Amino acid sequence: MKQIITVLLIGIILFGCSGSKDISMMSPEEGLAYAMELYNDEDYQYSQKEFQSLVLQYPGSTITDDAQYYLGMSYYQDGQYLLAAYEFSKLIRDIRGSEFVSMSQFMLAESYYQLSPPYPLDQTYTTKAIAEFQSFIEFFPIDPKVEEAERKIFELNLKLAEKKFNSARIYEKMEYYNAAMDYYTRVYETYHDTKFAPKALYRKIHILLDKERFSKAFDTINIYLDKYPDAEDADEVREIHDEMAFKR
Repeated sequence: MKQIITVLLIGIILFGCSGSKDISMMSPEEGLAYAMELYNDEDYQYSQKEFQSLVLQYPGSTITDDAQYYLGMSYYQDGQYLLAAYEFSKLIRDIRGSEFVSMSQFMLAESYYQLSPPYPLDQTYTTKAIAEFQSFIEFFPIDPKVEEAERKIFELNLKLAEKKFNSARIYEKMEYYNAAMDYYTRVYETYHDTKFAPKALYRKIHILLDKERFSKAFDTINIYLDKYPDAEDADEVREIHDEMAFKR
């Protein structure tokens, strides 16, 4: 019994220290300050509650966009990335004149970035993150975070390229050569600036040679050497080119 009472007292004390204030009795500015205090103390579950109350209680006020943005940030910092994405997109949609729009666009992309799984899994969130980072760059081209957005787009594209390349390898091993070449072509055309593009062309060249489609193989070799002269397999491809050119 004493243990139960002790646990209850601890719970009451903790609750009293975190989020027991009634912001309905405060001014909007005081409520925002209190919610920010919870946020800065990393008490994200309580800050979520308080920012949500502010958004509902003071629609259209001068503190609404602050509350909306930090509501999204509270979810983000708490690892609830889908809820964060929803709140950031809500600010972008409903408060277009806010100073937080650019950062909300970045954080919307960042939320999907955090949800992007390893390449063998479904890449829906990866493509969403890329699209939102691209929107950020398009609408805010001089923002200091553009460089980070570009770096993350490249990272995410690398993941998509790896997934497609490995799908092509599976088709090739199963001897579905047309499907394999189709996938290798997609890797090169869509992700030409990744390390998987020359790998894809290299594999396609060998399939074409094995199938005695020499004219198409020679054209693909020329593309490879023109685009990736310093790639890992470039010396081998160059030797194949020289041998085929001698026979032509």
